[in-house]
Amino acid sequence: MSFGKIAPFRSRLLPMPECPRHACNEDELVTQVQALLADPVHQANPLREPLAHLLACNQVHQAQLHRLIRISDGYQYISRRQQENLEQQYERQLHRLEKIARISDRYQNSLRELSETLKQASLHDPLTSLGNRRFLMERLTQETERANRKASPYTLAILDVDRFKTVNDRFGHEAGDTVLCSIANAIADALREYDVCGRWGGEEFLILMPETPLDFALQIAQRVTQSIKAIRFEFLDTRISASVGLSTYCLGERFSDTLNRADAALLRAKVDGRDRIEA
Repeated sequence: MSFGKIAPFRSRLLPMPECPRHACNEDELVTQVQALLADPVHQANPLREPLAHLLACNQVHQAQLHRLIRISDGYQYISRRQQENLEQQYERQLHRLEKIARISDRYQNSLRELSETLKQASLHDPLTSLGNRRFLMERLTQETERANRKASPYTLAILDVDRFKTVNDRFGHEAGDTVLCSIANAIADALREYDVCGRWGGEEFLILMPETPLDFALQIAQRVTQSIKAIRFEFLDTRISASVGLSTYCLGERFSDTLNRADAALLRAKVDGRDRIEA
């Protein structure tokens, strides 16, 4: 047996210091191994070379492990940054979309308001604020359909301001505009709530009286002309008057026929001396 040869070998090894349990760590163990390999006493020890090789391999593996750890940490850092960037991008995009939605809502509201404003402007006379000719034509169409459906005729009145051209020629168009605005207000105040009044053109006004027979429409026209005569202007030494032509709608006819009869009645009133109501 070879036990007698092992004893001298063991006597040449320095005893390994004991590490208390839970006290030694890897760095301390490496330091101890390095100290043993550096000790000249162990230069001839046959385990020195394998131990040195093992230590070198361990150092290589440790370096590779640290490199892998750094790479892993780097990937995790990049992943976190990417995730944060995605979240930030999402938040920015969400805020942008919310802003666009708010702008779109405001834009649509503005368009609706502008559309309504333009519609009102297209249907009203800018001087008197009464309905214009287009407005009156639409109301005539509607009222004609309703009159035929309910078998209840309406009456039209075309009113023309007497000698209005003289006012413009003597006092200018600004004075003429003042007269027209005052007459428009007087007409509106003298009518019933459901009557329709508008500026037909120039110094002419059209009055639409729904479901109104001719005799009652005549009373309303007289009230309107009296209201116009009551207006006073500082620059005029005479009262303003108006001539009126009346016509009642005949069921089934075109409203243009009713307008033509009212216009003809107005012409008779002008020819017969003005400041008159003809039907």
